[in-house]
Amino acid sequence: MNEQIELLRQRDQFYARARRSVPAARRFAEWSLSYWGLTDWERSADVLLCVSELATNAVVHGVPPGRGFLLRLCHEAALVRVEVHDSGTGVPAVAHPTLDEGGRGLLLVSALSDKWGVGERSPGKIVWCDFAVAWGRSVT
Repeated sequence: MNEQIELLRQRDQFYARARRSVPAARRFAEWSLSYWGLTDWERSADVLLCVSELATNAVVHGVPPGRGFLLRLCHEAALVRVEVHDSGTGVPAVAHPTLDEGGRGLLLVSALSDKWGVGERSPGKIVWCDFAVAWGRSVT
């Protein structure tokens, strides 16, 4: 008897508070998109950039020393969600652009994703962003 096997729709990976975790998180996201058949999706680069930005924010601002962060990627029907869970305090906000390097991470997330926000967890927060998958137009 042949049974259809449903692809795993949620992928979680924990990372240390270290700069090397950012490219590792991006590789994990790239692998997850490939696993879900979204490699050629026109928004895959946007997802990867947002993963990098949210992971960087977690490492620089959101994770207390000695702790790490969780990257969760979900793919449900017509939606890809990126979540970064950390145990830091504070509420992230979009900064106004300046001439300084940095500080534009959430501005990019806001511009590239369809929706983003911050949720509560104990301790800390979840910063998330959503991307609509338009199967008829975006995926080849």
